[in-house]
Amino acid sequence: MTQPEGAGTEHTGVRIAHVEPPPIRQVAQRLFFAVFVLLATVLIVYVDRDGYNDNSDGAVDLLDAFYYTTVTLSTTGYGDIVPVSDQARLINFLVITPLRVLFLIVLIGTTLEALTTRSREEFRIRRWRSRVRQHVIVCGYGTKGRSAIRSLIANGTTPDRIVVVDPEPRAIDEANSLGLTGIVGDAGRTEVLRRAAVERARAVIVAANRDDASVLITLTVRQINPSVPITTSVREEENANLLRQSGADTVITTSATSGRLLGLSTDAPRVVAVVEDLVTGGQGLDLHQRTVTSSEVGLDSRSLRDVVLSVTRGGRTLRFDDPLIGTLQPEDVLVVVRSHH
Repeated sequence: MTQPEGAGTEHTGVRIAHVEPPPIRQVAQRLFFAVFVLLATVLIVYVDRDGYNDNSDGAVDLLDAFYYTTVTLSTTGYGDIVPVSDQARLINFLVITPLRVLFLIVLIGTTLEALTTRSREEFRIRRWRSRVRQHVIVCGYGTKGRSAIRSLIANGTTPDRIVVVDPEPRAIDEANSLGLTGIVGDAGRTEVLRRAAVERARAVIVAANRDDASVLITLTVRQINPSVPITTSVREEENANLLRQSGADTVITTSATSGRLLGLSTDAPRVVAVVEDLVTGGQGLDLHQRTVTSSEVGLDSRSLRDVVLSVTRGGRTLRFDDPLIGTLQPEDVLVVVRSHH
């Protein structure tokens, strides 16, 4: 009986970013360790060769030590060379037998690795799920999603606080390579968003390639978490109101914004350059949102070191030139421009 699409455990599709050594390096490490165990055993047998008896000629030389080590570590044990003294038998029990077990573990390490990989991955996912909170979920890892993540990181959000949801495994692999946690699946499905712990997220960014997908994702997120801030992109301006009605707090119309910049670039190319600088975090001029500090209360917004673009007070946003701003008050929220150092 097959499961319906999207069904599975809470860990289905979750991929935690972690560094795995290359396969060649893993094989080389195991080979080196196996050779080390082999040579160590040869040395032990050769040093104590007087305690061993060779049924063919009685004496044990270096070649016999290699031969005995090989058949012993491989558990073949022909019995033609045997420890006869008490010391040799004691060393065989205390040293060579553990080395034999260790050698076998190295030889079957690939099989053991395959058996334990899933258990380790399950443990990593369980630990991640128990700890993740106040993270940002980015739905869609296309051009818009990648740009949003670069902006988040440039503004101080660490990669371990970003979760990517995308139906393409290759996109999630790319996100993992950057240290991001990924969920393979459709962000419009409730079970997929729950795997991303959307109920504990501090924000959700919807960067889908289609407007209908953005609407569905926004509705699903809002159903699971009624209070999380949702920022979504929309291709057509006529769908912006539909996104807001679906529960999006901020709607960015990509086609209209691009069109305005294209129009400005003809007559005012420097304006476009400044806008690009402002929206590109980590260099040049940066936009920041912050609350008024205690030392700024009572001051005029124009007297601050930062250039103030707007003041939000009591849920109402006032532009920098609005006379209602007056002097700054406690709990005012400012949008400012500052130079990146």
